[in-house]
Order: sequence, then C-alpha cells, then structure tokens
Amino acid sequence: MEKKRRFQNSRIRQLAGGLAGLFFALSVFVQAGSWDMASVVYAEEDKESVSENEIEYVERNSDRVITDDDRFDADEDLLYYMQSLEVRYHLDEKVMEGLHKLFDSAVYYIANTEMSLTEMWSYVSSVKGNMESAAIAKVSQTTSEFLQVADNWQTPVVSYGQGVSIVLPIVNFGTEELNDLIVEPKISTLVTEWPFEPDTTNYLQTEPFIPGCQTKEAAMANRREFTFHFKTRSDVMTGYYPLKFQISYTKAGVRSEEPVELTVFVKTVGKPGSGMIGGNGQEASGSKPRIVVTGFETNPAQVFAGETFTLTIHVKNTSKDTTVTNVLFDMQAAQEGEDKTNTYSAFLPTSGSSSVYMEKIAPDTSADIVIEMTAKADLAQKPYVLDVNMKYDAATVFDLTDKASVSIPISQESRFDTSIPEVVPDNIEVGSQSNVMFSIYNTGKTTLYNVQVKFIADSIAEASAFVGNLQSGNTGNVDVMLTGAAATMDDGIVKVEISYEDDAGNVTTAEKEITLFVNEAMMDDMMMGDDMMTEGDMMMEGEGGGKPKTGLIVGGVSGVTALAAAGLGVFLKLRKKKKAAAAEAAELAELEKDLLQ
Repeated sequence: MEKKRRFQNSRIRQLAGGLAGLFFALSVFVQAGSWDMASVVYAEEDKESVSENEIEYVERNSDRVITDDDRFDADEDLLYYMQSLEVRYHLDEKVMEGLHKLFDSAVYYIANTEMSLTEMWSYVSSVKGNMESAAIAKVSQTTSEFLQVADNWQTPVVSYGQGVSIVLPIVNFGTEELNDLIVEPKISTLVTEWPFEPDTTNYLQTEPFIPGCQTKEAAMANRREFTFHFKTRSDVMTGYYPLKFQISYTKAGVRSEEPVELTVFVKTVGKPGSGMIGGNGQEASGSKPRIVVTGFETNPAQVFAGETFTLTIHVKNTSKDTTVTNVLFDMQAAQEGEDKTNTYSAFLPTSGSSSVYMEKIAPDTSADIVIEMTAKADLAQKPYVLDVNMKYDAATVFDLTDKASVSIPISQESRFDTSIPEVVPDNIEVGSQSNVMFSIYNTGKTTLYNVQVKFIADSIAEASAFVGNLQSGNTGNVDVMLTGAAATMDDGIVKVEISYEDDAGNVTTAEKEITLFVNEAMMDDMMMGDDMMTEGDMMMEGEGGGKPKTGLIVGGVSGVTALAAAGLGVFLKLRKKKKAAAAEAAELAELEKDLLQ
C-alpha cells in the first residue's frame, strides 16, 4: 500500500523534479544500459531519508509473478508517458481521447492478468509504442496520403450481361503498418451509378496487414490485390462507370474513424439503344427522345353522342437509338358544360381509368394505345379535343413528359318530321297544275344544312323546292306547284325526296309519298266541234233574221255534257285495259325468265 500512496500523493513532486533530476536520471540510464529512464522514482521525503545521490530503481526483469505494487508501478509509468506525449506533440483533445483509450485498456489488462514481471514490462513497452505512433499520426491525417490504388491498374472493358473479375491493387505508401483491412465496393441499385447486377453477398474482402515502406518500389512490391466477381447488367449503358471502394483499417492500434474511399473506372458496352453515360455518371449530351402521336382511329368510324366506341391512338418513339421505358399515357377529354359549376368530361372511359401503361417502346418504333370510351349523350355535333399526356423514362433521364392532342368528331343523330301534305287538287289533267304544301320540323339536336325537296313521278314534270338550313327545333315550309305531264298509269304515287347535309357536308336523303292523279285531256276536240256547230247555227240563224232558238242551245249544252261523260267513261276503260295489259306483259316476261333458267 506504500507504493499506492506514493502514486497518489507524490505525482506532482515527481513531475516537478526539475532539469537536474532529469539529467541525473539520464546519466543513470546511460550507465545502467538496461534500466529505463522512467523507472527512476523519488522517495517521499517525509517517509524515507534519501541522500542526493541515492536513487530508487524499479525492478524490470524477473520471473516472479507480479504483485499489486508492480501493477501500480506500471500504471504510473504509462500515465507519465502519456502526459509527456501530450506536452511534446501539443496533442489536441481528439488525439488525447484516443491515447486515454489505449491507457485505460492497458490498465485493465494489467490489473486482471497473471504474468511475470518481465512479461508485464514488455507489455508496457508495446503500449508505449502504440501511444507514440498514435501521437505522431494525430489521427487527423487523411488515409489518401498513404493508401492508394497501385500504378499497375488498367481500366477493364465489359459488355452487357457479361461476367467479369475486377482486381483492385492497393498500396500503402506510408511508413506505418496497416492492420485488419476491410475492403468493400459501394454498390447501388441504379443503373446510372453501378454497372453490375446489384448484390449484397460475397463482396467484402479482408487483409491482415499491409507493411509500411520507405520507398515507392518497396510499397509496390508489398501491395495487396483484392479480387471481386461481378456480372454486368443487361441494361447497362455505354461509357465509363466509376467504381468506388471503401477501406477501413487499424493503424498503431487505432481504428480508422471513417473508411477511405478509392475510385477506379470501368468501361462498359451496352445494348443498342441503352443510352450513353459519361465518367461522372451523367447522361452524355444528345437529343432528348420524344414520343409523338402519328394518328388515331375510332370503331365505329362515326361516333354518335351517347355511344360507346373504341379509340386507337398511334404513337411513335422518334429516337433512333434510345428506348423509352415506364411509359404512362393519360387521356383527358375537354371539359364541357354551360357554366363553371356544371362541367363534365366529353368522354368517359368505360373501365373507369383513363391511363394506359407500356413497359417500353424501342427506338424508331410505333405502338398503339387502345381504350374504350363513351361519349356523353348531350354533346353537340362537333369535334372534341382529347389530350394525351405522356410520362416516361429514357436512359439516365427520368420523368420526361410530352403532350399531344387528337380531335374526335362527335355526331348527333339527325331527325325530322313533316306535316300531312296538302295536295289541291289531287286529280288533274295533263298540263294542269296542283298545289302541294307541307312543313318540315327539325326534331334532332343538330342543324340540317341545305334542305331540299324533290317531287319525282312519271306523271308530273320534275319539281323541287329549296328550304335552306334548319336549326334544331326550327320549321321549314314547302309550297310547290306540280304540273301534270302524262296520264297516271299507276296508283298515283308521287315520290317526295327530302335531302340535307351535316357539318362535314355528308348528304342524307329520306323519302315520303303523296297521291296525285293526272288524266288525259280527251274531250278537247269534241268540245271544239260543238262550239263550231253552235256558232254556225247561230250565224245561219242570224242571216235568216230570226232569233236563236233556246231549245237548240240547251240541247247543245246537254249534248256536250253527255259526250263529256261518255268520253270520261271511255278514258277510264282504256286506262284500265292499258294497266291490265302492262301487268300481263310483266307476268309473261317473268314466266319467260323462269323458263330460261
């Protein structure tokens, strides 16, 4: 316990002994040879009477087992040596923290280990060496000053999908030995940062030590080579990739706080269209790939409001060498409505989603987007815009965007109705006229353009009427005079052809019918003859000086009426015979045709 008391109470006097004591201890060290200068210990004056030339020496060499006093001597010696390093090298707090860790570890080891006196002091000497090295290194010195890639490194060339072995030569250009080295590549899952298939196994490499050397030649001769086996990614880009390796180590008993990072490069050859990458990991300069819309089609070709249709949009990757990936198309129809609070999309996807995804589009290649949509029932007849928003990746560039639009014509089903035509009179003679009147109502939601009406039959001269444009809900009137051209040989049907155009100029025709009979004017000659006879009779009567006879006149009129009735009967019989003859001729022709077959 006496040694312990001296260690605790006399430390200041021992350190303040002055230069005289130090010189004296140095002389003793020179004379003794095998004695350590730090083994000189002054006895406490109030406990031991020591003359100026009397020195107490600490025994260092013995096979006896150490005691607690020996342990205190060793602790005292290490503490003194650590403090002297602090003064000598002006160590900062960070370095001293490292030295204290070494000191605490040594004290713990000495206190809990049974060993001989010689073994203990040999251990103390090794701890001092570690403290000295740590103090010199100052820990703040960067590893790159002495740990580098050897000059024999050659940049390897690898192709996509190819296996490769990378040999990394590391050289210690420092004079201190490095221990317990761990070398590990800094991998990434991004193709823009790491050219090999990402993996987390079999990458870590270790090395017990790399000796320190005084010359470059010796350092190269003592280099360490670490081999890593990789497989190149199938989507690797062409260019130079940086490969980063992290190295941690122990120097002079102190573990590196942060691993050093060494960088080498590897040249890669990617698939055509995989893109280019520079040595700094960025995309090489070049044109940005674009996706364009080259056309579209609908099924059915004409889309009516309220109908479901299939839309096919044709797109193309215009790049000659870059594949676009993760392509997302989002179709957005124009907003319709009378006011801002009542709007809706003109088209709605039947599946509920307006997006279509494609994994990739190869360079200079076309693709089709197919989506089923429904047009709102109340859309007006006109083209409606559908925006195609595109988002995609290309090589090392992500989230590229493009936008295109297509215009889809929407048609409304045109509808109209007419009033009951008025035909006055409905029975005329050849050369006479009949007045036909009726109205046309536009009952649809689209405008009827250039509305025209034509009357077609063998018994009348062709006639037409131009009504013009009819807006939705409007009425157009038809008033036409039809002239008899030939006697009616059928049921008196006159075809009424109503035609109109839509927005695109397409013509639509509808047909209706009216009934109008045209008769032959057979009584004209007979009437003319009676008139002449009457006039002759009147002239003869006048010449005779007598008055015209009333009875004769009345008789003549009655005769004309009778003849007219008889003529009408003959006409009707002839028409009936002609009609029967025509039917018989048609029947014979059909029979002859069947016989020939």
